Amino acid sequence: MLSQSFRQWGLYTGLIVIGCGMGVASHAYWTQGQLNATLKSYEEFYGSDALLNNPRDGSVNFIAQAVQEVGSAVVRIDATKDLYSQDMSSPLFKRFFDQDIPSLEPDIEQGTGSGFILSSDGQLITNAHVVEGSSTVKVTLKDGQVFSGKVIGVDELTDIAVIKIEATDLPTAKLGNAESLIPGEWAIAIGNPLGFDNTVTIGIISALDRPSAQVGIPDKRVRFIQTDAAINPGNSGGPLLNVRGEVIGLNTAIRTDAQGLGFAIPIETAQRIAEQLFAKGEADHPYLGIRMLTLDGEGKERAKEYFSDSIGDVGNEHGVLVVGVVDDSPAAIADLREGDIIRKVGDRVVHTAIEVQEAVENSVIGQVLLVEVKREDKTEVLKVRPTNFPVNY
Repeated sequence: MLSQSFRQWGLYTGLIVIGCGMGVASHAYWTQGQLNATLKSYEEFYGSDALLNNPRDGSVNFIAQAVQEVGSAVVRIDATKDLYSQDMSSPLFKRFFDQDIPSLEPDIEQGTGSGFILSSDGQLITNAHVVEGSSTVKVTLKDGQVFSGKVIGVDELTDIAVIKIEATDLPTAKLGNAESLIPGEWAIAIGNPLGFDNTVTIGIISALDRPSAQVGIPDKRVRFIQTDAAINPGNSGGPLLNVRGEVIGLNTAIRTDAQGLGFAIPIETAQRIAEQLFAKGEADHPYLGIRMLTLDGEGKERAKEYFSDSIGDVGNEHGVLVVGVVDDSPAAIADLREGDIIRKVGDRVVHTAIEVQEAVENSVIGQVLLVEVKREDKTEVLKVRPTNFPVNY
């Protein structure tokens, strides 16, 4: 049956390329061996006819099957915020208008995004920017049911928010695993882009571990999944799926200056933050208070250009260079210094600034975190007690 699937795959791929454009064209660079192996794995999971649409016997391809797995758990979120929020009854207004307060209509801004259901009793997840400025939102299910949703918590650093609706026996999304992803795997996005509800797009996992600064949102603390599945305004908060219909990411960002570039928050990060938001209304983000530079080729050149006077030669070094320490921060209190080269955080050997950030993010606020550094020609082990990330950092 695999040979039959492969013979018809050429026609199927051609139709997909025509329908989705550049999002799938990159698959043409796979070798035949890679394609055969991938097709075989899909057939083992979905059955020998999974790659074919056959309206005569009702079978559908793996994309449609994946969408069927989670589609009913994807919701539309409509949020409104009052841009004119002054208290018209305040003494300041009465004094300014000499008791004759004008009648002003509030300036309402409305936005639409996506989300998906985590629990059958109405716990939902979306992006923070989807619900920004709103305490309640309108949640519309795929079957047309409409609910008033309460925004339980918002985490700006990861752009994640959680919502609760009063309902029972809701369909839920099955969560997968983003840690085992490899570039080139299929990626399926579902959402409500530009007001077109329940839209499905397909592409591949283009890259992993994209730092937020590279994505264009340096104020976030996320390592993004990059995909070429079309993600447009309104997709934010919707799920990114693998071929099994499991959620591997939360669609969250697009680059306005490019095509074929979309980004998603790994599901492990989204789930961890969501659990904290539902439990206490906020999320913890352990903080050391250092600026870092990875000592790869580019990093060494930057270090020589900008920091040579204060840190010396780093030409033969490796690890993560500390290029700044915030005053009165946990790092300063623990005596981390500019010029230290971080080699280990906790039990984890680190090679990049992203790895340091990830190790710190997985630490516990207030508990000792051991940080091993090279200082001049000696190895030092410092005891740092992370605090929560400062609001006005």
